Amino acid sequence: MQKRNIIVNRLEKEHIEDTRVEIVERKGVGHPDSISDGVADAVSRALCREYIERFGTVMHHNTDETQLVAGQSRPKFGGGVVLEPIYMLLVGRATNHVGNESIPVAEIALNAAREYIRDTILNLDPDTQMTIECKYGEGSADLQSVFKNKTAIPGANDTSFGIGFAPFSEVEKLTLEAERWINSRDTKRRIPALGEDVKVMGLREDNRITLTVASSQVDKYVSGVEDYIENKEKVKENLEKIAPKITERPVDVVVNTGDIEKKGEEGLFLTVTGTSAENGDDGSVGRGNRVSGLITPGRPMSMEAASGKNPINHVGKIYNILAFRMADRIAREIGGVKEVEVQLLSQIGRPIDDPRVAYIKLMTDSDFALAQREAESIVEEMLANIKEVTDDVIHGRVRTF
Repeated sequence: MQKRNIIVNRLEKEHIEDTRVEIVERKGVGHPDSISDGVADAVSRALCREYIERFGTVMHHNTDETQLVAGQSRPKFGGGVVLEPIYMLLVGRATNHVGNESIPVAEIALNAAREYIRDTILNLDPDTQMTIECKYGEGSADLQSVFKNKTAIPGANDTSFGIGFAPFSEVEKLTLEAERWINSRDTKRRIPALGEDVKVMGLREDNRITLTVASSQVDKYVSGVEDYIENKEKVKENLEKIAPKITERPVDVVVNTGDIEKKGEEGLFLTVTGTSAENGDDGSVGRGNRVSGLITPGRPMSMEAASGKNPINHVGKIYNILAFRMADRIAREIGGVKEVEVQLLSQIGRPIDDPRVAYIKLMTDSDFALAQREAESIVEEMLANIKEVTDDVIHGRVRTF
């Protein structure tokens, strides 16, 4: 193969930590958009495992059109009720016939969706509080040869691009860590009232950071308004303890600023199941976090919905994951690099290990020529081993939202 088209240039911009204002958002795993992302990817992984077990390779599929329609509920201190179940529609394409053999795609998808919900939204019963339908069309016949050849590098399914950056800023790290703490299993054991529907908005103005947190609570674990307020204070206090581990900047934490306490249950972020999907908030794949796990308007971003796309030749998934991995490795391994951005552009049909261009931009305090050579070497190596991304996706070792 001829030399890959890798271009390394200087990153000419203000360093992210020096900007006057920085805004960062994370939608937690129980947000309706994140639920859609998580289910879409869980179904894809389940299909991958089934295809590999039956045929030794992954067959064509894309499960990235999952839609969620909110139900209706009546939260109440001590335990309320879901009046109308959450509706979820699994939409996309999947191979359901190979030769004379049929694959129970719908059964696999529904089981994977329910299992993901049970494992992720601890107080939501997908059997009784959700209605899940599967409407997958047949995988494209003209793509099957691409998937059956286990040794060849597949051709890109589309002309698309992936974007990555590194390292994360302090606000980005803090925003990500805040949601992770709230939704960790240890936190749920200690404060079971905290639901999974969380949104963290990080704001840095000059040198001061504000975290605005929307954190749901599960009604059956909350005895009244005072109990609810106490749980909010626990969130605030714990996030204030986490902050100094990430930044020396002053950090203000505010929780559930929309609460109207005098209205009781109706004025609080109180839920039956831990997610606002039970009562008014719809969700869709790709409307939330990027592959970084964040929404970062001050950084380069792809609008690609990575969750649910197949991990074999769908560059909308593979290149976004790979771009972040490349950026992270360059930032960690090359001395003096303050900031790096990676852009990978595919060309439909072209082998995925040979993008039309890999464009790397570096901000460095050290010898740029040396950093340029080292970055090119890292990108070359990671493109040559691009199938590692596929393997990691199939085995659930990659975050797509």
